[in-house]
Amino acid sequence: MNNQKNKDYARVVYNDIEIPLTQYPKKLIGHLTAKYDLRSGQDLLELGPARGDFLKEFSNRNLSISAVDISDYIKEYCPNVNFKSANLEKEKIPFEDNKFDIVYSKSFVEHFYYPENIFKEIYRVLKPGGKVITLTPHWKYMYKYFYEDYSHRTPFTVESLNYIQKVSGFENIKTSSFRQLPVIWKYNFLILFAEITRILFPSFLSKKFKWVRFSKEVMLLSYSQKPEKR
Repeated sequence: MNNQKNKDYARVVYNDIEIPLTQYPKKLIGHLTAKYDLRSGQDLLELGPARGDFLKEFSNRNLSISAVDISDYIKEYCPNVNFKSANLEKEKIPFEDNKFDIVYSKSFVEHFYYPENIFKEIYRVLKPGGKVITLTPHWKYMYKYFYEDYSHRTPFTVESLNYIQKVSGFENIKTSSFRQLPVIWKYNFLILFAEITRILFPSFLSKKFKWVRFSKEVMLLSYSQKPEKR
């Protein structure tokens, strides 16, 4: 009899052999913590954390971490997480209203036919003034590759990601292109070289060179807030 865990999407896609643990999560969370002024002791919820690489780094920065996923894979890497299992395609986020200071997700919202329901639920569980940080593939740049993941449902552009949050009640919305190359976060002028790489370098080089891969795999990085009580 096959072990059902072997058929778990998170365990299959984010297995340690094909996607080994790296220093990237530490660098990304350090960048986001500084950029959005995330603070020790704040309550953070990650939606769809899979293995939990990023949530573990939030924990290392002394944020109180919770997670919701259909898979319990995260418990193997973050045993201290406040984890609840739910299928958010059909169920609500299983936490009470106005609980979290921050809701974070990476490569998550594109997996839903009706992502507006996800953002409405995020709004509900956030405290007034709470922050939303969302990373998702940028359709404008990723349309050739987006459906290589069979579980992708809804692509996003800057405009659509802004609108879905605005309609859901969020404010101070800021969405922009984002490349997963830490050197660019430090030296912004290198974006030009990444764009040249994206346009001119053949795609097969992505398998050999991280610079080529992540020059071509452009993400959207979005930040918004639930309004303060008035």
